[in-house]
Amino acid sequence: MDSIRPGRFASRHVTSAALGLAFLLLFAATAAADGGDAVIRGARVRAPHHLRLELTRPASSLDPANFRLTDARAPDVPIEIRSVVAEEGNAVLLEVNDRLDPSAAYRIEMLDPAAARDVRPAPWALLLTVVLSSALINNFVFTRYLGLCVFFGVSRKRDTAISMGITFAVVMILSAMLSWGLFTFVMAPLKLKFLQIIVFIGVVAFLVQALDTILKKTHKSLHQRWGVYLMLITTNCIILAVPLLNAAAESGPAESFALALGSGVGFAIALFLMSCAREKLELARVPAAFQGLPIAFTLAGLFALAFMGFSGLTFLR
Repeated sequence: MDSIRPGRFASRHVTSAALGLAFLLLFAATAAADGGDAVIRGARVRAPHHLRLELTRPASSLDPANFRLTDARAPDVPIEIRSVVAEEGNAVLLEVNDRLDPSAAYRIEMLDPAAARDVRPAPWALLLTVVLSSALINNFVFTRYLGLCVFFGVSRKRDTAISMGITFAVVMILSAMLSWGLFTFVMAPLKLKFLQIIVFIGVVAFLVQALDTILKKTHKSLHQRWGVYLMLITTNCIILAVPLLNAAAESGPAESFALALGSGVGFAIALFLMSCAREKLELARVPAAFQGLPIAFTLAGLFALAFMGFSGLTFLR
């Protein structure tokens, strides 16, 4: 037994050495595949006209001709670089003539030292941007004026508006994901895209009918307060707009979910704000000519003006 132990000990060392050599070879192969990309440690778009590069070592030249920037959608058309400025550390800041989109993909190349890198925003940043943009910047009610029938009908009382906003968001997410699945796996392969409006309305009608049946059994008072506006969700413009936008853009499941979530949250915010304002108006002296829908439309216009302040806001930097 004693004579066997040294062999086992040696075999373990050989195995460890082999594994270490394999890792070194894998690292070397990865580095060789990257080539000069390791020179550019990071790249980030600073809208609207700047691109910041973090280098592992100082650039040999700050001449704009030493850099080449292209849009991923048009790789053969370089974007003109106006100037290159050195920043703290080994970072450089490129200023371009064209407007850069933080959510788009670009490719930056250096001549000396030779390096190249793809510039893409993080996936989580894109999804967060979609959610916040659809909820605030492009709110369907205050910027696109969709879904106004339910908006004006259910925003008289705060508790009704909150419950409808939550329900609307749930129906929005479920209908968007079901519509995306049907469009991606059934309609697109069978070339039935021209039926998307009919199919999407059927999906929403199924969900609303199921919700109507459940509320009748569990929350009769809430079902009576919503009344006809619950069934109007079936043909609501926002409910139909989200699946149609996802189908037109051929969005993936994450993007579809983000748009549905942001749109549902945006509608819930609009209902809540409007209900709070209309409850305050009940204690105010409103002229007879403005009572009812006229003052409600005036409030909606003021909220729309307030939400215009989000226009141009960018969450990707």
